[in-house]
Amino acid sequence: MLEINVEGNSDFSMCRPSGEIDAYTVDEFRDALSSLATVSKLLIDLSDVPFMDSAGLGALIGSIRKAGENNGQIVVSCERESLLGLLKTTGFDQIVTVTESVNDALDVLGESQDI
Repeated sequence: MLEINVEGNSDFSMCRPSGEIDAYTVDEFRDALSSLATVSKLLIDLSDVPFMDSAGLGALIGSIRKAGENNGQIVVSCERESLLGLLKTTGFDQIVTVTESVNDALDVLGESQDI
């Protein structure tokens, strides 16, 4: 089961999925990211995602493309070594900033750490 918590406004939002992102749950994840396509700054915190397959990675890449079309900035944060390894192995970290903590991601986005 996947739960997605989104907080913020049109200038800055944080998307925190919790659960596995795979072929069965990716539509929910993709819908959440699509609803955030016009946000100026978006932090996607994957720290509570124990597993993500290629469908989830595809949803992330799609959201980055949409954000770019709207001059938005996305930073992905993840504390899980296994998921960080996936993001680095696939070269995902070459197209978007990936940090190991939410605080580091907030720094990159120039946002307050009071979230």
